[in-house]
Formats: sequence, C-alpha cells, structure tokens
Amino acid sequence: MRRLKKFSRQLRKKQTDPEGCLWFSLRSRRLLGYKFRRQHPIGNYIVDFVCLDAKVIVELDGSQHLMQVSYDQKRDSFLKMNGYNVLRFHNNEFLDNLDSVLDLIAQALLVSPHSNSLPQGERGPEGAKDE
Repeated sequence: MRRLKKFSRQLRKKQTDPEGCLWFSLRSRRLLGYKFRRQHPIGNYIVDFVCLDAKVIVELDGSQHLMQVSYDQKRDSFLKMNGYNVLRFHNNEFLDNLDSVLDLIAQALLVSPHSNSLPQGERGPEGAKDE
C-alpha cells in the first residue's frame, strides 16, 4: 500500500493536460458540491478521479489503453464488485465534449445509491482541502 501511495503522488505531479483540465472542473467541490480525489489508490489499483461518498470513479484514457483492454476490464470488474460506478472517457472525447462529459459525471453522482442527498451547501466545508 505504501508503494501505491508513493506512486499516486508521482502521478499527481505528472498529470496529463486532459487530467489537469478535468481536475480543474472537479476540485474544490466544483461539481455539485461533491469532493473528488485524484490518482487515489483503491485496492491494488490507482484510479484517476474518485468521489468516495458517491462511489463514482472517472477514468481518462489515453492511447495506451487501447493496448491494455483486458487489464482495464479486470480492473473495472474489481472496482464494480466493490460498489464503484466506473465512467471511462477517452482523452479526445473529453476534450471535444467537456460539457457533455461533466453532465454524465453529474448524472452518475446524482443517481448513485451511495450519494448523499444533502444540498450542495450542506455537504461539508467548502474550504476543505482536496488532494
């Protein structure tokens, strides 16, 4: 686990442009007041973005994912078995349709059975530090 935490810190420092763009939209509870973490370890995997309260994971896939389809399927199965909803977007899909992708993430948050039903202002302190 210690190795994963160290690696996740390295990934945060080396984020891609699409990851940086999405992080700007998710950080500081900017999307419906939900807190997201980035490059967060879950089990033996590191997910790009996760809202732990709603159990929603967002993955941005670059071209390397075309070569690791079976690995991604195994990983997604593990995450889904642990109650997470995994949303996967290709980088170009995200960059071409930012608003649509954010709408899909918002919908997943709102329909999540784990989602807190409190309004945005009552979810927690707005100034809470995001990772």
